[in-house]
Amino acid sequence: MYIVLLCRHDYIIKDNCAMLSDQIIDRWLPQFRKGLLEFIILLKLKQNMSYGYEIASEIKNLTSIEVAEGTLYPLLNRLKRDGLVQTEWKTAEVGTPRKYYQITDAGIETLDKMKVIWTNTHSSVLKMVMQS
Repeated sequence: MYIVLLCRHDYIIKDNCAMLSDQIIDRWLPQFRKGLLEFIILLKLKQNMSYGYEIASEIKNLTSIEVAEGTLYPLLNRLKRDGLVQTEWKTAEVGTPRKYYQITDAGIETLDKMKVIWTNTHSSVLKMVMQS
């Protein structure tokens, strides 16, 4: 509360508050995106099976979220361990074999529940955003 009062009255503190706000956003945004990533991956895999690089590229193109390999592959492995996706190695005509990920029936069931939660949460948050 003290910082907020100072931010309103002191130019130097305003700059510090803006920096603090940016630091908070910088810390919050990756966590926000990671929370959505599992949902986004399952949405993508419901459309069609895909390999890791292709999943990351499509997520970036559709959402502007860059997914590092160090984030993507452990998440895909966890989804596999949880029975939400399965893998299959496929050899392309040219190049090395790729591990393709495909959503399972359990993954579809989980995704359907996630979609309900997302829709309800999104609607509620959007109302709050519009009112603020």
